[in-house]
Amino acid sequence: MAEEKQGFDWYRKGLPRFGSHTANEGRRMNGAQALIAALEAEGVEEIFGYPGGQAIKIYDALYDSAQLNHILARHEQGATHAADGYARATGRPGVVLVTSGPGATNTVTGIATAYMDSVPLVVLTGQVPTKSIGTDAFQESDIFGITMPIVKHSFLVKDPADLLQTVRDAFYIATTGRPGPVLVDMPSDILSAQIEFHYFDSSSLASYKPTRKPNGRQVRAAIDLIGQSTSPILYVGGGIAASGASAELAALSRALQAPVVTTLMGKDALPADDPFNLGLVGMHGSKYANLAITSCDLLIAVGARFSDRVTGDISTFAPRANVIHIDVDPAEIGKNRHADVPIVGDAKAALAALLLELGKQGIQPRTGEWLARVRAWRDGYPLPAAELASPYEGGIAPEGLMRVLSDILDPVSSIVVTDVGQHQMWAAQHIARTCPRSFLSSGGAGTMGYGLPASIGAQVGNPRKQVVCITGDGSFQMCIEEMAVATVHGLPLKVIVLNNGALGMVHQWQSLFYRGRYSATELAHVPDFLKIAEAYGWGGARISRPEQVQGALEKLLAAEGPALLEVLIPEEESVFPMVAPGSSLDDEIGAVSVGDISKMYEDGQDAGKE
Repeated sequence: MAEEKQGFDWYRKGLPRFGSHTANEGRRMNGAQALIAALEAEGVEEIFGYPGGQAIKIYDALYDSAQLNHILARHEQGATHAADGYARATGRPGVVLVTSGPGATNTVTGIATAYMDSVPLVVLTGQVPTKSIGTDAFQESDIFGITMPIVKHSFLVKDPADLLQTVRDAFYIATTGRPGPVLVDMPSDILSAQIEFHYFDSSSLASYKPTRKPNGRQVRAAIDLIGQSTSPILYVGGGIAASGASAELAALSRALQAPVVTTLMGKDALPADDPFNLGLVGMHGSKYANLAITSCDLLIAVGARFSDRVTGDISTFAPRANVIHIDVDPAEIGKNRHADVPIVGDAKAALAALLLELGKQGIQPRTGEWLARVRAWRDGYPLPAAELASPYEGGIAPEGLMRVLSDILDPVSSIVVTDVGQHQMWAAQHIARTCPRSFLSSGGAGTMGYGLPASIGAQVGNPRKQVVCITGDGSFQMCIEEMAVATVHGLPLKVIVLNNGALGMVHQWQSLFYRGRYSATELAHVPDFLKIAEAYGWGGARISRPEQVQGALEKLLAAEGPALLEVLIPEEESVFPMVAPGSSLDDEIGAVSVGDISKMYEDGQDAGKE
């Protein structure tokens, strides 16, 4: 278990990066041994992987490591998602180790998932010997070429003398600037070659210099726009957690007296009970958050990329707003939406610079009327009531289930992980989060099957926290074999399967937009998830009535080992509110309105039109 390891802790405590490698300095060893020593020098404690012929030398060297704990997945995709969950939950890079050919290609979905959500991974793949590359040798695949569009960078090591510097560069690239996955492909003859161990304190990539500190002139230009604004809003994404900028975000929101809306990846950027936090924006965001975006005069985007699931029709997204866009990746600025003031830099540093300049110039907010309008929208358009009883045959309403779970979970010492689908959106809408890195979900790629293995990684990295995976009957079956990992390693994670007998989100779209023509989205109620749980050595229970919810959740969370709760919900349940694909954010389906909303708007604007 991770809590028993006595290896490096510099990622968490800011200790000196290197130290353990000094014992190996100058020693002769083979490439595989040098790789393991390099991982130890990088402070790696956990590796997620699956062995094979071209990686066997690495696994042999791993056998002698007292620092590295290997988590044997049951599928390479599961290993990669687990490393992803570990990275998101801890802030440290996840490390994956697999063999060549199918072992390497099985990581592709996990790498793409990490790439889309800017998650730092180092993926180590064995490869056929150098002389066999290009000959269609047994278990050969060009994983370097296959993954090129979905990695931040990739390496094919062709010279033993380059191996150690390559590992140093891989970790540096994965964790600096905009984080992302880096692949290192290593032919087996490189791993056999004898080299002298010398590890490096810096990267060799002179051309790679990510910008951290924002440009002062751009910061002052942003302050000029802020000074002119009477209805500003902060729109934030995963870059807040990646840079550790939650405190700066909260401070800026208060200094500007400006509301905050979040993407799915930014859900835990600000505590749910912060009065300025309007929560999720976009396709399944609240009506009031979407109206605030539509009506603002200044949009400050931080660590967010203007995804289509957030913006809807981009031409109508914040149509009257000036845009300040802060991002560490210059390629994102202006890609989907023009930025009046672009600021390239780390989110934490950029927000700190804005706060400092605000103080210097003594700018005072003029947002009283704006905040009153936002409060009126919030009162007038609440999220759907979280009743436990569904209107469909009195079954369990998923919104109510999520609210009960939210109330039971410790807001500080719990991590919620979701798969992808309706359950993901219900969780995002109704489960309150207080701390960064406490809500993990596949956003950009929308990867079904992510939840269970990512929960394993999160639990390995946070052994003293309660990890809860929320999944659906479709998603759960995609990586269900990873249940074995939780059993073998004694991981006490909890899984809640919302079973509606359908591929819920696509089923909902077919209901709304395809005249109820349910093509290939209705699932038979197989397998029996309780028997699967029993087979893997998990605890298990099933509920179908509202009065069972509270007790079942309490029992689930109190279970000592891994446990599963199957919740039967009506097939007809849909996630609302919802913006239809390609529609404007102010044209939302299923938004609840309360009371007289006629006084919520000024100048005859129709932002509240149903």
